[in-house]
Amino acid sequence: VQLQASGGGLVQAGDSLRLSCAASGRTFSRFVMAWFRQTPEKEREFVAAISRSIGSTYYTDSVKGRFFISRDNAKNTVYLQMNNLKPEDTAVYYCAADPNTIMSTMGRINAYDYWGQGTQVTVSS
Repeated sequence: VQLQASGGGLVQAGDSLRLSCAASGRTFSRFVMAWFRQTPEKEREFVAAISRSIGSTYYTDSVKGRFFISRDNAKNTVYLQMNNLKPEDTAVYYCAADPNTIMSTMGRINAYDYWGQGTQVTVSS
């Protein structure tokens, strides 16, 4: 599967952005989808994930209550709605996918075989 992320930009603290990740192929619903982010100073870190069909969601603690991941299997797209953005949310955001990821490994980089190209999110204070 090929992933194309979009929706990043420059915003002010407190603003909202919605990232999108469009996937190619007809088996999108079989994939666990996730968002990770990375800055030059940090390793890539888990942000959020959503399970295949039921749509159970998981978040890293720092974004709980502010970020919301969702998926539209008919459009082969996963979204990340980011509200009340903070300067520390500044990063390149990557979407990831894998058909075999299980709940206990959703936060691990090596649980995903497919990655998008990344989209820059910059939050100014």
